[in-house]
Amino acid sequence: MSISVSSLTKNYGSQIAVNNISFDIPKGQIVGFLGPNGAGKSTTMKMITGYLPPTSGTASVCGFDVQTQSMDLRRHIGYLPEQNPLYYDMYVREYLEFTCGIHKIEKKQRAARIEEIIQMTVLGKEAHKKIGMLSKGYKQRVGLAQAMIHNPDVLILDEPTSGLDPNQIVEIRDLIIDIGREKTVLLSTHIMQEVEAMCSRVIIINNGNIVADDKIANLQQAGSNKSLLVSFEQSVSKELLKKIAGAGRMEDLGNNRWKLYTSRPEELRKSVMKWALDNDVNIRSLQTETQSMEDVFRSATK
Repeated sequence: MSISVSSLTKNYGSQIAVNNISFDIPKGQIVGFLGPNGAGKSTTMKMITGYLPPTSGTASVCGFDVQTQSMDLRRHIGYLPEQNPLYYDMYVREYLEFTCGIHKIEKKQRAARIEEIIQMTVLGKEAHKKIGMLSKGYKQRVGLAQAMIHNPDVLILDEPTSGLDPNQIVEIRDLIIDIGREKTVLLSTHIMQEVEAMCSRVIIINNGNIVADDKIANLQQAGSNKSLLVSFEQSVSKELLKKIAGAGRMEDLGNNRWKLYTSRPEELRKSVMKWALDNDVNIRSLQTETQSMEDVFRSATK
């Protein structure tokens, strides 16, 4: 298991920041770690990376315990914290050379690795500048570059697309997806579209407690307020729709489109198909409506 967390707890005096949470993440997963501000996301990430000791519980990365084997653990982790710590007076290449030294990358390999990581993070045009001269988006890229320079097995990314413009977000998103095919990525973000685009699984934390942990598709399907969206080729009256077996509340969306509410969408789908055949009604489209990630997030953290 790439990341294993068991009964992890962090208290600040009487305040419980993280409350007895547990989860496992295998290799090759990109997992979104979501929650409102102050929910305990960054605190959890700091404990997993060995930057903050837990009050109780355990965590390990690639089999290395965060408390007793922290130096071994850090060789396998790339970490981009929420507050990106950079040396503004250093040039980009100089800083990456310095980071290579920290990770004890052999000197004869450093130049090639630095150029490779500059290409990966699309820093080429800015690599000759001092970090302090860069825009926020490019500073974020430098932070990503330092997190990946030693080719870690696990990436912990706290708001990795913060400050990037839409084009840059797509580039970094594609990079993270590519990395996630061979490595483990745990990332936090408030951008739900990024979660849907990059992550196969989501863990949601609220007030220090895990309130959801599942595949995105399963979370979007969960809940009792499901519905079918049906579009017809011709106008269909509400009276005719009421003849559908199992039909309950329905809503006219206009342009021959209807929303049929149900707790059993698959059964209602079959009924709609049979009803359409019996009544000579042509269906243009028929789909189960799912919750958006915003809906899932609000429902889990309200």
